[in-house]
Amino acid sequence: MRTTINKIETLTFLILFIVASIGCNSKNKDKESIKNTQRVTSQNVLSAVIDSINSEINDGDYGLIDRFMVIQNDELLADYKYEQDYETIVQKYDTTNHQYNFNNTDWHPYYKKSELHTLQSVTKSITSILLGIALDLNGDYNVSNKAMPLLTGYDIDFLDKRKQNISIEDLLTMRSGLQWNEETDHNDNTNDSFLLESSDNWIAYVLSKPMDTIPGTRFVYNGGGTVLLGKIVRTITGKRIDDWAEEKLFKPLGITDYYWKETPDGEIDTEGGLYLKAEDLAKIGSLFLNNGKWNDNQIVSESWVTTSTSPQIKDVKPEWRSNMGYGYQWWIPEYTFDGKTSIYAGNGYGGQYLMIAPEYNLIIVFNGWNINDEPEKSTWRVLQDRIIPTLKNK
Repeated sequence: MRTTINKIETLTFLILFIVASIGCNSKNKDKESIKNTQRVTSQNVLSAVIDSINSEINDGDYGLIDRFMVIQNDELLADYKYEQDYETIVQKYDTTNHQYNFNNTDWHPYYKKSELHTLQSVTKSITSILLGIALDLNGDYNVSNKAMPLLTGYDIDFLDKRKQNISIEDLLTMRSGLQWNEETDHNDNTNDSFLLESSDNWIAYVLSKPMDTIPGTRFVYNGGGTVLLGKIVRTITGKRIDDWAEEKLFKPLGITDYYWKETPDGEIDTEGGLYLKAEDLAKIGSLFLNNGKWNDNQIVSESWVTTSTSPQIKDVKPEWRSNMGYGYQWWIPEYTFDGKTSIYAGNGYGGQYLMIAPEYNLIIVFNGWNINDEPEKSTWRVLQDRIIPTLKNK
């Protein structure tokens, strides 16, 4: 009798278990179905606004655009290439064959007729990643370290003691305290970026600049500081930053085609000299969306990604837009009242943008070359003014 009861109890349990499992599977399938529906709805809504932006680019509203990509949830939603006749466009400008003449078509916007596009100051954001990897792997250094002991071999004037107090973090956040003018036209011969790129020794040029404020107190956009960061990477790792990038960033991400400008003193132009294909720039965005992971490999620490893309400084460019922040060589176009990042971006001269909206798992890439004329509309505003409002109202 007990054996029969045990069999019945066992059978009842199995039936209940199967029913429960079916119910769970059904619920899981329902949840997955809802997610898929939401994803498709989001993409359908995006499709219309993407088509509109593409049409406006073709109509010339955004000036000279070379590439427009949209990636959401690891899916490529748009990838438009635009052909521009730069050879004809630049005929009225000086085209001296020099890598820092921005109207020379051997160098800009593409490198030597290849698909490698100048990134300009998006290079700074990638320099920051490479520094982050170096600090992750070398526990003797951190962002609080003073910069000058890592920049030996140069004739540095230390009469102003403030220069000795510049930290790595001060350089990362553009608060070095060095006197620097990068706000005027790039061809203005008082512009420090112009003077830097005309000099024979870039690091010596930056280090020769006098101090005008206490380090860590005031934001002044300064590409020279990023040049120093590139040298600091070399000091920490023992490798020039292009070799370090190849080993620790590009090779793991499968980036095989790239170009760096080399400075006259044998260093690398880390403030604006990197060329990548747009699809490889998008890989950098994907790396950061995944908190520094690529194929389950932690390339750069999650903490570095979070800190780099958080507003270490708020309202840095109120004349551009209120609520504009700056992290570790990343712009923060939008953040919440409590400092949580809504959008972060690499931003480069001429219209090079890598824009990331974590909440929407969204990456936008733009390449362009608007250096001589101001277009009617700015691609810098596309994510904030066109795409995100569309997603919010879907």
